[in-house]
Amino acid sequence: MMRVFDAQAVLFDLDGVLTDTAAVHRRAWSALFTEFLPRVAPEAAPYTDADYFELVDGKPRAAGVRSVLVSRGVRVPDGESEDPPDAQTVYGLGNRKNICFTEIIRGDGVEVFEGSLRLVEELAAAGIPMAVVSSSRNAVLVLGTAGLLDRFAVVVDGVLAQDERLAGKPAPDMFLTAARVLGVDPARTVVIEDAVSGVEAGHRGGFWVIGVDRGSGPSALRAAGADIVVSDLAELIEDQIR
Repeated sequence: MMRVFDAQAVLFDLDGVLTDTAAVHRRAWSALFTEFLPRVAPEAAPYTDADYFELVDGKPRAAGVRSVLVSRGVRVPDGESEDPPDAQTVYGLGNRKNICFTEIIRGDGVEVFEGSLRLVEELAAAGIPMAVVSSSRNAVLVLGTAGLLDRFAVVVDGVLAQDERLAGKPAPDMFLTAARVLGVDPARTVVIEDAVSGVEAGHRGGFWVIGVDRGSGPSALRAAGADIVVSDLAELIEDQIR
């Protein structure tokens, strides 16, 4: 078993791993689909937080929209990435959700998980390179708001993924890109993820994967390929998994 402090580098997901912004995403997705689905599919099952973990968590925004719509038998055109938020398209709905998310962030700020911050500080003190790999197009905003942006040598986010046409999680492309930029071997690099799709991406990329259970459940994370599962990243320090 690889020890996290012996890794060549550590690649962190953002929402739900470093920051409690997964809760903000859940609120924004719920606001979107609680309003939208009853209008277009009144007979469909209501949107719940279970849908977030099963259909949305860790995926690029448009993929999350598609997953929920398909699950309810709703079809809308994809549209274009710059569609206005009132457009009844996949990208329009995604942009509507994003406005809600950024409004919450700017109004309430960003909470950083204490155990995650402790681990980042310990890794920095040990001289281990770190990157953030997030499907979110708001990763830089969130990191900056949380005061964490300068802690990471590399940020591979949804903006970069679109610009470089990288496949989103559960494909391993974003993690492999971060490893390439850092100049490290995936087999000697740790990925830390809380989403099933992100764990699968790390596993498929040949990384050593630590799952953080923020609601997906240990069994689901292990089934997706997590080598170990913790409930708080401070466990990686306190249990001296080194």
